[in-house]
Amino acid sequence: MAIIPHTADVVVKDMGAALAFYRLLGLTIPAGDDHAPQVEVAVESGWTLGFVLENLVREAVPGWPTPVGQRVTLAFECDDAAAVDSTYATMEAAGFGLRAPWDSPWGQRYAFLCGPDGNRVDLFA
Repeated sequence: MAIIPHTADVVVKDMGAALAFYRLLGLTIPAGDDHAPQVEVAVESGWTLGFVLENLVREAVPGWPTPVGQRVTLAFECDDAAAVDSTYATMEAAGFGLRAPWDSPWGQRYAFLCGPDGNRVDLFA
C-alpha cells in the first residue's frame, strides 16, 4: 500500500485571524469558516491545507501543551521574482513581513512572512 501525502494541518489559536492571513496571501477560503473548529482548503497542487483550533487538539489529546515559537513552516511558490516582491509588499503592509525578499544562494527569490500564530511562511520563485 502506498502512503501518499495529502494534508498538512496548522494548529491555530484564532481561526478568523489565521484564515484572514491565508486569504490575504491568496488562498480561496469560504467566508463562513471563520468560527469553525477545523477548516480544510484544497490547494491547486492537490494537497489539502488544514487549520485546527488548539481547543480541538486538546479535546483529542488532553494535556497537549501549547507550542512555544514556530509550529510549522509553509512555503508558497510564486510565478516569478516580481510576484514574490509584490506578495511580500502586500503582506508586509498588513503587518506580516519577517524578512524582505532576497536572491538566495540556491538560485531562488525568497522572502519570509510571519503568520498570526508565529509560523514562518516562505514565498519563493
